[in-house]
Amino acid sequence: MTVYFIGAGPGAADLITVRGARILARCGVCLYAGSLVPRDLLDECPPGARLVDTARLDLDEITAEFVRAHEEGHDVARLHSGDPSVFSAVAEQMRRLDAHGIPYEIVPGVPAFAAAAAALGRELTVPTVGQTVILTRIAQQATPMPPGEDLATLGRSGALLVLHLAARYADRVVAELLPHYGADCPAAVVAMASRPDELVLRGTLADIADRVREAGVVRTAVIIVGRTLAAEQFPDSHLYSTTRDRTHAPCDAGA
Repeated sequence: MTVYFIGAGPGAADLITVRGARILARCGVCLYAGSLVPRDLLDECPPGARLVDTARLDLDEITAEFVRAHEEGHDVARLHSGDPSVFSAVAEQMRRLDAHGIPYEIVPGVPAFAAAAAALGRELTVPTVGQTVILTRIAQQATPMPPGEDLATLGRSGALLVLHLAARYADRVVAELLPHYGADCPAAVVAMASRPDELVLRGTLADIADRVREAGVVRTAVIIVGRTLAAEQFPDSHLYSTTRDRTHAPCDAGA
């Protein structure tokens, strides 16, 4: 048997990858976070599959489910919202599986920041304006941030920031970023990205916290801060430039 950590996408059931859906459709056991994974996805599970909502389970209880499936010879679809590579708590689960000698694979998914950018209708990297995206969060009622990864330090880069798990603390985010980005810096919050109740808030650091408070957004949202959110006057990329020498360069070789 194998445990498959599947990125279920940001919310819409049809944003799971084809590979993820195919694996889900043949696994005898499915573990999913009921508070984050859309119930429609569970319709893809095979008839008779054992469905386990992990929303209220701790790591020991989740591990016990893996061990049980291993002993019974059932493949496991472990659904995680977004993509397993960031803020998914997959690392500690894989460590437990290694200790038990249980094989696993990771199936990537559409991350929340990508869905948020799509909702905003923006490219997060724009020529000469911003070419760096930092994915981060803040330490508040969660695991402490490592030294040097606080917002004040990251903000000095001026790069576009995408903050997960921080909507409830928008005031604090604004206070820490204002000295580095300025009050006029574009900011946005996308809650429930790709879902029917998706909410998009646009503004600047001067007013985004007020907009978040007025909308009552406290969870399942990302905060995006950076100049590329409103960039209009910028040069075309080198990728499709009419002045680019395409004689020897491979197609779509870089921007």
